[in-house]
Amino acid sequence: MGRNNQTASTPRILIVDDSSLVRLYYRDALARAGFEMDQAINGIEAMEKILAHKFDLVIVDINMPRMDGFSFLRVLRAQAVETASIPALMISTEAAPQDIQDARSAGANYYLVKPVSEADLRDYVAVLVGSPV
Repeated sequence: MGRNNQTASTPRILIVDDSSLVRLYYRDALARAGFEMDQAINGIEAMEKILAHKFDLVIVDINMPRMDGFSFLRVLRAQAVETASIPALMISTEAAPQDIQDARSAGANYYLVKPVSEADLRDYVAVLVGSPV
C-alpha cells in the first residue's frame, strides 16, 4: 500500500492504546496543541495504519490485546528505514525499571508512566516531532 502525503508543517501522530478513554484524552490534548492524529487499538491495527499512511510519531501503550506495545515496537523497528525511524513515545501504567529497559530495548525513544499530564504529553511530543505551526 502507498503512503499518503500530508501537510509538511503539521506533525501527524498515531495513538496506539486499547483504552478508548486514554485515546480520547491524548487526542483532545494534542488536537488543542495543533497536531493531527489517528488511532489504533493494538499493534496489529497500528502496523496496518503505518504501512498505509505517514506518521511522525507513535504514542504506544504496553498492555494491549493481539499485539502488545513491546512487540509492536520491535516489528516497527524491523521495517524499512522510512517506518523504522518513526519516533515512539511509550506511555504505560507499568513503572518497574525492567519495563522501562524493555521499552528502550524494543525501540521506544521515551517512556512515561500514566497518568501523564496534558502539559507533559505536549512537551514530550514537541521534543520528538517539533511543534505544529
